[in-house]
Amino acid sequence: MRRRKNNSSFGVLFVLVLIIAAGLYVYFSATFERKAPSIVLQNSSGFWNLKKPLKLTIKDDSGVQAYKIVMHTQDGDKTLQYEKLLNPQKEVDLEIAPPRGAYTMKDKEIKLIVEAQDTSKWNFLKGNLAQQAFKLKIDKKRPSVSIVGNSYKISKGGSALVVFKVDDENLEDLYILSNHNKHFKAEPFYKEGYYIALLAWPVKDSGFKATVVATDAAGNVGKAYVPLYLKNKDYRLSKITISDKFLNGKIAELADQFEETQGVDNKLEQFKIINEDIRAKNEKLIHKITSKVPEEMIENFKMKKLYPLKNGQVVAYFGDHRKYYYKGKFISEAYHLGLDMASHAMAPIVTQNGGEVVFADYNGLYGNNLILSHGLGLYTLYGHCSSFDVNVGEDVGPNTKIASTGKTGYAMGDHLHFGVLVQGIEVRPQEWMDKQWIKLNISDIIKNAKKIIDEQ
Repeated sequence: MRRRKNNSSFGVLFVLVLIIAAGLYVYFSATFERKAPSIVLQNSSGFWNLKKPLKLTIKDDSGVQAYKIVMHTQDGDKTLQYEKLLNPQKEVDLEIAPPRGAYTMKDKEIKLIVEAQDTSKWNFLKGNLAQQAFKLKIDKKRPSVSIVGNSYKISKGGSALVVFKVDDENLEDLYILSNHNKHFKAEPFYKEGYYIALLAWPVKDSGFKATVVATDAAGNVGKAYVPLYLKNKDYRLSKITISDKFLNGKIAELADQFEETQGVDNKLEQFKIINEDIRAKNEKLIHKITSKVPEEMIENFKMKKLYPLKNGQVVAYFGDHRKYYYKGKFISEAYHLGLDMASHAMAPIVTQNGGEVVFADYNGLYGNNLILSHGLGLYTLYGHCSSFDVNVGEDVGPNTKIASTGKTGYAMGDHLHFGVLVQGIEVRPQEWMDKQWIKLNISDIIKNAKKIIDEQ
């Protein structure tokens, strides 16, 4: 009797262990996972223009078995997509196109209901079911864009100004697009809905076209072409012969400073690295610093002509395309993107316009390099300085001595490398040194634009 009782107890215990093991298997097994599929609508703005497809992603670790997408409107429900997958996938990316005739709908808001089922054996082999509803506001109207005023022309390597109006209650993005895919930023101007921006035609680009592009939250796009007359300008092509004296002197001196030329013994290779790689690195930093545009609204933009060096003589021009040769063989090339001016040694550099000091440090070929921001994405650059009189973050007033000329960096003699940049693009300093050019292309455009805005 005792043995039979022991066998019975062992049997009960064995069954209990089996039940627990089965329960643990079901609980921890991936086959019986209990997490419902995740449903993510990529267009997270909450708007739909009923033109562009919506992008939807469904994910599940066990695999998506089936999904259904229903659009709920005031006229009822309409199934947009339904599929039971023969080969379940862990991730399903969908494009939800609007139904035929949807663009004529009068609804201002719809609901998108998404259901997804996975391949899990949980829930008595039925799997996990996820359901999510997305409310979408319908916006089929593209932003209204109109040009209020702009400079009459733009020269190759030069600048221009544009003032425009954008009307859209759901405006999301706004920029001026050039034909070379440069995105110029615009700053709010004078009154709500109006914007202003400086444009620049890079000296290396063969042509220029600018279009204001406004995009709303629903993806509607409004555009307006900026009607600028293009004035081509030829820049000097200089063929420069490199001497051994130059290689063993200035280049050897610079090569000792840069990490990129350490271990390079060939003088011509040193020159090539300095003229191309180091220059590109220095200019990349400059472009990053000078690409910022304020976001607050401005009512005016007044600029006096720029002339930083009293009695300074121009010794090298902007836009000069320099090709370097050694013993008749082409070695390297570069563009000179500033105006070199010389006076006497350590001559005072004075800014005629107030601004904020945004950079004051050593910058490779530019030596001691100072950069001032004057607002609206306009910057002035001062290279090869011997010393600075101002610090980063300091606001300087007009007619302030900011530095002294020198020969730091890639400079053969004491001079100032003077640069003007618009949103990270080097432009002709001569334009901004011309009082009449500033009046016709900047001041008068702003004055007339404000008059037009006041009349509307």
